[in-house]
Amino acid sequence: MSKDWKTRTTLVHEGSRRSQYGEMAEAIFLTQGFVYPTAEAAEARFVKLEGDEFIYARYGNPTTRMFEERIAALEGTEDAFATASGMAAVNGALASLLRAGDHVVSSKALFGSCLYILEEILTRYGVEVTFVDGADLDQWRAAMRPTTKAVFFESMSNPTLELVDIRAVADIAHAVGALVIVDNVFSTPIFSRAVDLGADVIVYSTTKHIDGQGRALGGVVCGTQEYIRKVLEPYMKHTGGSMSPFTSWIMLNGMATLDLRCRAMADSALQVAAALEGDARLSRVIHPALTSHPQYDLAMAQMGSGGTMVAFDIKGGKEAAFRFMNALEIIKISNNLGDAKSIATHPATTTHQRLPQDQKDALGITPGLIRLSVGLEDAGDLIADLKRALDAA
Repeated sequence: MSKDWKTRTTLVHEGSRRSQYGEMAEAIFLTQGFVYPTAEAAEARFVKLEGDEFIYARYGNPTTRMFEERIAALEGTEDAFATASGMAAVNGALASLLRAGDHVVSSKALFGSCLYILEEILTRYGVEVTFVDGADLDQWRAAMRPTTKAVFFESMSNPTLELVDIRAVADIAHAVGALVIVDNVFSTPIFSRAVDLGADVIVYSTTKHIDGQGRALGGVVCGTQEYIRKVLEPYMKHTGGSMSPFTSWIMLNGMATLDLRCRAMADSALQVAAALEGDARLSRVIHPALTSHPQYDLAMAQMGSGGTMVAFDIKGGKEAAFRFMNALEIIKISNNLGDAKSIATHPATTTHQRLPQDQKDALGITPGLIRLSVGLEDAGDLIADLKRALDAA
C-alpha cells in the first residue's frame, strides 16, 4: 500500500483483503480453522507461514489481520497483534517480555487493573517493579538499573490527565537498554504518535475510541515485527488472548471514522472544559489544552490537542458528586470512555475503587472527582446539561 496516504485514507483502506467475490466491505471470516490442499501443504504451513496463510484463529485470521495491518499503519509501527481486551494487551505486552529477575519501572498513575498486573502478577513470578511519579524525570533516572528490562506508563493518566514526556523517558530507558511500553488509550492514535517520540511498544484498549460505539471488548499491541512475532505472538497464541474475527470486523468499521470522531470530541472537550473552568462549585478543572494545566506546553508539543477527556472536582465530595451525576440528562453514567455518547464516571467508587486511600490521595482521586468522556453530542447541549446538574449538586 502507498506510504503517502494521509490518516483518513489509511483508516479506510489500509490492509484491505478481498475474496474472489470482490466484496466492497471487509469480510468477516468466522472460522476457527483453515483447509489445506494436501498433507504436504499442511506440514509446510506449520513450518513457516507465508503471505496470507493461516492455521488457526487463535494464531491469526484474515479479518483480524486486516485490522492489525490497519492499526500498525496508523500507529507507524511495523506490525501489531490484536487481543481479546485492552487488559489482555497490557498483560501480553509485559508478561511476554519479562522473566524472573527482570526489573520494570512504571509510573504510579495507572488504571487499577494495570496496577494489579504490575504489583500482584509480575511480582509473583519474580519480576521487580519500581513505581515513580511519571512527570518527574529525576525519579525515572534514579529508578533505572542494569536489570531494567522495560518501562511502562500511560501517556495520559486515568483519571487525572497527567502527561508523561514520552521522548524524555524513552531517552532515559534506552540508555540502559530498556524497552518503552506505552499505554496510549487516553491520547488516542490520532493525537499521539508515540513511536515517533521513542516508544517501542504501544498498547491500546480498542474498546475505547477505536470502536467508539461501546459494542465490543478488544485490545491491540503495536511494535516492531521482531517484538510482535517473536516475543508477543508466541505468548498470546499459546495463552489464548487473541481477538475474535467478529470483534476485528467491528474495530475495522470503527476505524473508518476514528479521525473524524476524535477531533470532533476533542474540540467539544475543550469547549466543555473552558465553560466549566472558574465555576465556583468546582475546586479544579483538568484538561491538557487549558493553559491552566501544569503540562499544557508538553500536551501541545506531544499531542497538539488536549484529547477527549475532562476531569473536574465538585466541592462537597462524594455526596455532591452523586447528586450531580444523578441529575445528568444527556450524559450517561458508565465506566467506559471514548464513546460517541458522553459518559460521566466517579473513579473513587468505580474504576479506582479498590485502590487504598493513600494511593487515591497520591493520585488526586478525590471523593468529588468526576471523569468526563466527551462524545459527539453538541457541545452547547453538553455544557447546559453539566450546568443544570451542578445546580442540583
